[in-house]
Amino acid sequence: MKRMNKAFLSALSVTLVIVAALTGCSNADNNSKPGTDKGGNGGNTGTEQAGGAYELGKEPLEFSFYGHYDWYTMPTWGEDLATKWIKDNKKVNVVPISSGGAAKNKLSTMIVSQKLPDVIWMERGPDVEKLRSEGMLVAFDDYLDKYPNLKKWAGDSTIDMLRSPDGKLYQFPNWYTTQPNGNAGYLVNKKIYEELGSPSLETTDDLYAYLNQVKAKYPDVVPLELGQLAAGMDVMVSAFAENRPYTFNQMIAVPNGDKLTSLFADPVYRELLQFTNKLYREKLISQDTFTQKLEQVEQKVVTGKIAVYAASSPTEFGSKGNSQLKSQDPNAGYIMVWPVHKAGLDKNKIFPGDYKQLGWNVNVITKSAKNPEAIFAFLDWFTGPEGQRTIMWGPEGLYWDGVDAEDAPLFTDKFVNDPKGRDELMNSTVNFQWNGNTVYVDNSKTKFEMTLPEDKRNWETYWQSTITWKTQFNTTEYVNLDPAGDSAEGIIAQNILSIYEQTRAKAVMNANSEAEVLSILDKAENDAQKAGYEKLLAFKTEKWQENKAKLNK
Repeated sequence: MKRMNKAFLSALSVTLVIVAALTGCSNADNNSKPGTDKGGNGGNTGTEQAGGAYELGKEPLEFSFYGHYDWYTMPTWGEDLATKWIKDNKKVNVVPISSGGAAKNKLSTMIVSQKLPDVIWMERGPDVEKLRSEGMLVAFDDYLDKYPNLKKWAGDSTIDMLRSPDGKLYQFPNWYTTQPNGNAGYLVNKKIYEELGSPSLETTDDLYAYLNQVKAKYPDVVPLELGQLAAGMDVMVSAFAENRPYTFNQMIAVPNGDKLTSLFADPVYRELLQFTNKLYREKLISQDTFTQKLEQVEQKVVTGKIAVYAASSPTEFGSKGNSQLKSQDPNAGYIMVWPVHKAGLDKNKIFPGDYKQLGWNVNVITKSAKNPEAIFAFLDWFTGPEGQRTIMWGPEGLYWDGVDAEDAPLFTDKFVNDPKGRDELMNSTVNFQWNGNTVYVDNSKTKFEMTLPEDKRNWETYWQSTITWKTQFNTTEYVNLDPAGDSAEGIIAQNILSIYEQTRAKAVMNANSEAEVLSILDKAENDAQKAGYEKLLAFKTEKWQENKAKLNK
């Protein structure tokens, strides 16, 4: 699953256009349609069984589904082995509604026309709360005990964190977890590393020396690849302080005691930008790192034209590259190293990535749905063991056959001996994984991988279990800090985001010295304060403290 940082890019996604549309249609919606009381379930219950649970597969169930992202296009339901099995055996058909590459406009149009899809897959936060506050969403509270998977696997604390201000639950999470997960870290070109004598890569000094070695001997190789928009530099912030995940960069705020304070004035962030600027000036990172496309990054990694790759999910391209390079040379490929750290810091307190109990994004059911309980029943089945086995590894009998005492799939020899077919099947269902169950999926595959000889183990799973899952920081307490886009704080946040993005690029590419980096950050701090930064930080601090109270921290 591509668990990428699109959440950061869409954190301020509620625009004035959408707000106006919501406000304009709310009265008409409440006056013209039954069952739209704010916070109630509403909608036509259809074939819902009075007092009993809906039986999935007993009768056909069809609903519309809209992924609220510019980049998302849902594949045709029923064309791959997994969804065909679901369609045939559970009698579920999902009808896609496309954003057409303009998600904000699409949602606004649907709201104005009062023709919402049955299910919307979207980011947590202001968008959801606007829909909820206007009485457009179905609450799930009455379903939680009737359909047990979400409650069992997500747990009460995660569900409580997802509740809206009215105390009800409207969001079905995706890739929620109760244990560490994530892939952030450092990918290393194995052949180059070994040809240079496998030097230490523990500290930032080690890394700097190694990158210079690469530059001297391999002029056609990028010493350190930071990915599109130099996203890898946010991963590297972890090297300069203990217990410092990149989440703080994305929040544009840093916890100090019981308050969130300025990122621009933060010594750790300033040191990160100085270090990255030094690497840029000495041509140890791509000179087009802020303008290159994702496809260019992938091509470099897959063809082995990088020595080190720092990213929030380097395993995605690393897995492809490892397979391709090994097919040409058994001694080639990629390895991962323990996250680098500044000398003097505890390497076991360095966290290049993070995880959140709430996972990535959420599904909401709108009051346009004729049978919301049936849809919830399907989502609950989909996030349970049978649903997850099917959408991840296809129907029973091909790559898995039966389950063990813990309901984990018993993988077949074909799972190991047909990696190409297995990966093609898994890739075909990636964009249907709307409510992934991280604990079930990760534990199932890791449990199986540990039974195999090392040369047969899945490359990605191996590095997840040995390094990446051990070096991700729990940042659940920092979720949902963003204000609504039409609020005073929301307008400030948009200005601060602009200052952040411009400053980040300018400090790396334009500064001619470490002192100049600090000067650029000083100006950013001054501009941010003039834009109302303190008011925004106070808002985020309040939300953060509310989260901590919910988590009993």
